[in-house]
Amino acid sequence: MKEEGVELIREGKRLDGRGFDELRPIKIEVGVLKRADGSCYFELGDNKVIAAVYGPREMHPRHAQDAKMAVLKYRYNMAPFSVEDRKRPGPDRRSVEISKISREALEPVILKEYYPKTEIDVYVEILQSDAGTRTAGINAASVALADAGIPMRDLVSSVAVGKIDGEVVLDLNAVEDNNGEADMPIAMIVRRNIITALQMDGRMTREEFEKGLKLAMNACRQIYELQRTALIERYSEL
Repeated sequence: MKEEGVELIREGKRLDGRGFDELRPIKIEVGVLKRADGSCYFELGDNKVIAAVYGPREMHPRHAQDAKMAVLKYRYNMAPFSVEDRKRPGPDRRSVEISKISREALEPVILKEYYPKTEIDVYVEILQSDAGTRTAGINAASVALADAGIPMRDLVSSVAVGKIDGEVVLDLNAVEDNNGEADMPIAMIVRRNIITALQMDGRMTREEFEKGLKLAMNACRQIYELQRTALIERYSEL
């Protein structure tokens, strides 16, 4: 809900100086956790996220196994210190919903049929939040899965677009998210041009939706190249 008198665009620029189609700075580090099978540290502006992957490994309890394919589990969690007002520890409705959406965004690229009766566990921890944590988490998890050697058709890239002061903009920060008129995160398989997740909070016209979708898809292509470069650099050093 927008607060009265909050101006988010001044002289054609957003408050942080970005244009309407600019991403926040991105930093990606691969293989940051020795005890995980795969891991990734991901920064998107002031968002700081770490993803860890374990598996494929035998699934317990056995009655939950799938005889034909692996079961993907995804746990999204915000650390209590990740936001200004300390968050209560433990899962809540929002984290459960984001975990489900994120898992569904990643499942289309994972060749789960290679590992029947196993589970692949993805843990995403938000260390610092500044809006866009679910998209940052998906990006980090995708790289961590690749780092773990999980057979995948491709990476998944994710970003959000939204509407502030009547303008469609890319990659909202916390001030814009809290005071804007709409927020639309998407995830996609870039090289196949397939969207694997799309949500919307707020309202956009059809024209605004199409403009936002185009912005998001172009940004996902930029993120994909950064993900790919980080993985190449990681394994060229070994």
